[in-house]
Amino acid sequence: MTTSGLETTGEAVVEARDLVKRYESGEGYLEALKGVDVAIEPGEFVAIMGPSGSGKSTLLNVLGLLDEPTEGSITLDGEDATALSDRKKTTARKRTIGFVFQNFYLIPTLTALENVEVPALLDRDPETRERATDLLERVGLGDRLEHRPSELSGGQKQRVAIARSLVNGPRLLLADEPTGNLDRATGRQVLEEFERITEEGVAVVAVTHDPQVPEYTDRTIEIVDGVLQR
Repeated sequence: MTTSGLETTGEAVVEARDLVKRYESGEGYLEALKGVDVAIEPGEFVAIMGPSGSGKSTLLNVLGLLDEPTEGSITLDGEDATALSDRKKTTARKRTIGFVFQNFYLIPTLTALENVEVPALLDRDPETRERATDLLERVGLGDRLEHRPSELSGGQKQRVAIARSLVNGPRLLLADEPTGNLDRATGRQVLEEFERITEEGVAVVAVTHDPQVPEYTDRTIEIVDGVLQR
């Protein structure tokens, strides 16, 4: 089912109002987002779908504080994040947001366990290894802790990436084409893992072309040419 971006019942983890994003191009400006409103609640699994070039990934990057809107506002965990300094945005991302990407972005020289630990290394938290081990066990990779990415299947790599995204205890997980490099059966395993994550109160937003993703989500937001479809 396709619904509006603001169809929520409680306090949002992330909320965007009147988002506009323009990029300079050879002929002037390209408007990637045109007055987008989106709100995502805790424990909600939302798919963002639309044609290539429709603004899906731009929206995800703005929601994740990786890119700044040209106009409009972003509220993260009740705090206006639009005017934060780069340093404070980095802190907010680390505290609240986890990221999962289509190409995994695992460090090839590190083991699965070490890859999961990476986002927390600067914290010098003595419990990081225990937490990373627990996360890998939760995603079914307790017997792969010392394996490097070259020794893992595509689905296993994506599950390592999911564990890594959760190591800092985020309230929001943003996934860009998380099943794009996986076969259908393995993609289902990843989507089932996202479902389990939402049961713990983490919101999951997945940008995708995969038609099986909406089978698992609470709602689907469709965007075309930078505009949410009502």
